[in-house]
Amino acid sequence: MTCPALSEFHAYMFGSSLAGVGSDFDILIIGPSGVALSQLKSEISVAGSMLPLDVLYMLPEEAEETNFVAKQNCIPFEQLCKLNGNMNKHSAIDD
Repeated sequence: MTCPALSEFHAYMFGSSLAGVGSDFDILIIGPSGVALSQLKSEISVAGSMLPLDVLYMLPEEAEETNFVAKQNCIPFEQLCKLNGNMNKHSAIDD
């Protein structure tokens, strides 16, 4: 499943699910408000119907002011995708 509207935003994962525990996936989305955000929320609601997502939306100013990314040890989606890609490469080699 893809989420085209996410391209205008910065997405992070945080919380207990990063440690392999927890009952949901905590997601932080940072970006503009308006039409782009409405479209993204619509796309995420579809994913949320299949996954236990807890999504927090912030404007860039809010994220900077609260220093939320650093305080919560948020990991960018791009970094998680790279980690997953490397894990898949290693498991293919081990097989």
